[in-house]
Amino acid sequence: MKINKIKEDITLEIANSFKTSIAIDTEATGLQIPERDKLSLIQICDENGNVYIIQPDKRNYKAPNLVSVLENENILKIGHFLRFDKNALEYFLKCKIKNIFDTKIASKIVRTYTDAHGLKNLVQEFCNKSIDKRYGSSDWNKDLNELSDKQLEYAANDVIYLHKIKSELEKMLNREKRIDVFKKCLTFLDTRVELDQKGFKEDIFEH
Repeated sequence: MKINKIKEDITLEIANSFKTSIAIDTEATGLQIPERDKLSLIQICDENGNVYIIQPDKRNYKAPNLVSVLENENILKIGHFLRFDKNALEYFLKCKIKNIFDTKIASKIVRTYTDAHGLKNLVQEFCNKSIDKRYGSSDWNKDLNELSDKQLEYAANDVIYLHKIKSELEKMLNREKRIDVFKKCLTFLDTRVELDQKGFKEDIFEH
């Protein structure tokens, strides 16, 4: 697996190389975005398995080439628990991510034979691989060149399997006739992220 390390923004050439879909993930200084924590890394994997780990400019988070991809309706953005990543990317990069597929939401809707919906569980079931999640709690705000190979591998593992997982979950959603309700959940995700940013972290539908 070749990992391409990039500071601030992807080049226009890389942006134009993304044709139909990319897998995306983020790392941050913590889970309380935007009130306390900051976006640290953005990981992308294209359909050919090329991985890009981008460290944004922490002074202004300007990344016009990356934003053009995230806002491109013709490119599907595949992520796991996009509620967090969408929040972080839209808040810090000042963009609106369009055309998404959330593997965690899909798993919860169609894999009703289990309550294990983490990325590690999906990678094991659909890719027959075991990934190491120990490096998730890391200082991701280090300079990109100071991150260890293990940290970079962890970050890359969060995206390299998502195309395969998306394909398998989509087959199941269609087979079980749950694709429509899944799409409605994706539409609502915009509202869920807005609620998060306004401080409503609890489930507002609970009694």
